[in-house]
Amino acid sequence: MPIFIAVVFLSAFLLFQVQPVIARYILPWYGGSPGVWTTCLLFFQVGLLGGYAYAHALVTFLREKRRWQIGVHLTFLGIAFALLPITPSDELKPDASGISPVGGIVQLLAVTVGFPYLLLSASGPLLQHWFSEVFPGRSPYRLYAVSNLGSLLGLLTYPFFFEPLLNVPQQTTLWSVAFGVYGLLAIAAAVVFVKKANPAATGREVKEVEIKRSKFDIFLWIAFSACGSMLLLSLTSQMCQDVAVVPFLWVIPLSLYLLTFVIAFDHERWYLRPVAVPLAAGAIAMTIWLMNRQYANTEWPLVWQIVIYCSAIFFGCLICHGEVVRLKPHSRHLTGFYLCISLGGAIGGLFVSLFAPRLFTGYWELHAAFALLAVLTSIQLSRSLRPLERQWGPLKGLVAWSRVAAAILGVSIWICGLIAMGLSLRHHMEESQSTALAVKRGFYGVLQVSTELAGTVDEYRSLYHGRISHGRQYQNEAFRRLATTYYSHESGVGAVFNLIPVRANIPPAPLHVGVVGLGVGTIATYAEPGDRFRFYEINPQVEVLARSHFTYLADCAGEESVILGDARISLERELAEGQKQEFDVLFVDAFSGDSIPIHLLTREAFALYFEHLKPGGILAVHITNLYLDLADPVRNLATEFDYSAYRVDHSPDAVDHHTYYSDWVLITKDEEFISALEASDFLSEWDREVPKEIFWKDDYSNLFEVAF
Repeated sequence: MPIFIAVVFLSAFLLFQVQPVIARYILPWYGGSPGVWTTCLLFFQVGLLGGYAYAHALVTFLREKRRWQIGVHLTFLGIAFALLPITPSDELKPDASGISPVGGIVQLLAVTVGFPYLLLSASGPLLQHWFSEVFPGRSPYRLYAVSNLGSLLGLLTYPFFFEPLLNVPQQTTLWSVAFGVYGLLAIAAAVVFVKKANPAATGREVKEVEIKRSKFDIFLWIAFSACGSMLLLSLTSQMCQDVAVVPFLWVIPLSLYLLTFVIAFDHERWYLRPVAVPLAAGAIAMTIWLMNRQYANTEWPLVWQIVIYCSAIFFGCLICHGEVVRLKPHSRHLTGFYLCISLGGAIGGLFVSLFAPRLFTGYWELHAAFALLAVLTSIQLSRSLRPLERQWGPLKGLVAWSRVAAAILGVSIWICGLIAMGLSLRHHMEESQSTALAVKRGFYGVLQVSTELAGTVDEYRSLYHGRISHGRQYQNEAFRRLATTYYSHESGVGAVFNLIPVRANIPPAPLHVGVVGLGVGTIATYAEPGDRFRFYEINPQVEVLARSHFTYLADCAGEESVILGDARISLERELAEGQKQEFDVLFVDAFSGDSIPIHLLTREAFALYFEHLKPGGILAVHITNLYLDLADPVRNLATEFDYSAYRVDHSPDAVDHHTYYSDWVLITKDEEFISALEASDFLSEWDREVPKEIFWKDDYSNLFEVAF
């Protein structure tokens, strides 16, 4: 028995640890978008389905030919060993074409981890089937709990142990070695299976206890599993959109998702419907309340937002998986049961990752997941009421009437709750896009152009990515060219253009300005004739909206151009082709919602920026953030490259409606600019005289170090 536990545990550990490992490895290649993790999860869910289908086919067609089962599986393991290690080659890096990278991510994952992942996925159901034939009197479903415990530890040890201690290439190498150990243990389990399998005992047990499951039960296996997958993916995407795309915010929700499997499958007594359903209803109600708040007046602390989202994931998925366990079949149909569960997970993943962006203009897949959970739970609760009807018949008097009254009250409360949820979700959908002129959705999120203060002299348009504004322009001709939001004349951007020495020349020398992150093109309003402004933008939809609904680019007095694709990849390609840009100023201002692409704030990124700057050039980094204090890692990187860093922190007056609070770090070696900045009113004090020792690299970063 220990050998089966060891193989199942290790296979599950590796199965789920490879997910953050490989996603973290390729994250900088695809712009640090939340879509990277969502696409990876989709691939892994489909891979899990493929592994379960392979295990089911192996058991179904070779049930009586056990040596053939062993031979086929070990042959495939040998092929998987030949494909190691799983470290992605630099040749798989995407180009900077700006097209949706979903296909490229899927192809990369298939080439690097696809086949080993498929075999690891098959190990759980296949080893449990072997176990049921070696130990016919014992339930193999507890091994599923062991499997999910291994998965849980594989995830949780990554952000807290493996990621801080090892760089990413070391992580992929270590995983490849561990896969070899798994292969040896699988061979040992196969030997035990061939020698000790007792099919006759298993057959007798099946004849005695097997109950055929209805087609509706099979439908519920798939539907509940799809609902759990939808809850996981949609809520995780929402968290990453508003905070950062980092392994911690991938791992915690997925760990809670797996924990619900552990609780549900270890023993039926752990899932208590009277407890889980009210807690899920409360967590979902709080999530919907937060969604409707839109954080308009107050900002909840980051930790409370994460707790509320994660509570909705945990209790919602606990219902999904607890109800599935209530409907589980005899172990003879174990592989088919797991195949249905994985099919549901893949359907949920496909819906969130592929269909929802094409069907919806907003993040309505979360609304769909809540609605589906409500419908499925209502079905199960109604089915539970039927046996009670037979019990009420013999009861007389007060007892019967009290039970009837309790049932009517419970049903009434449930129906009222469903109506309230539906109305609240509908209100959120309508309110979110009530002022929208245009909405676009793609791999990088939801973009919305809204009109505000319509019909007044102060009417303006804003571009929103999620709930964060990425630019505003007044429609009044007198204010159309006004630099607004984070780019006002009092901000760090204003400080650069007011104090840069070449502007003081007579006549002023033309500037070559680079901007990482287009927004609505507000910075272009600072251009003078002869200047060249070069914008790097990863999302083609941003450029479409910036040109169709805003005029900053069209009004640019100098020459403007937009380079589509990830800025890191574009700048690296230009450097490799001998096209060093020699920027006078390079602005780094690329946010996805309020989420930061960390790969733009690493040592390798800064080395690239400085390669493209003139010797006296200025690097301006936008660090305004609701949850993260990015000043220290930016200051430390400036010091590492022998540059001086200065802070321009602008807090506008309450009556100044066109300007947002902004926090910029200006990095340069130009003594003339430094002297002018120190003598100006722009300069702000650092929060700490000595920065914390935080140094981010492509293969190491830690979000906890900078959380408020």
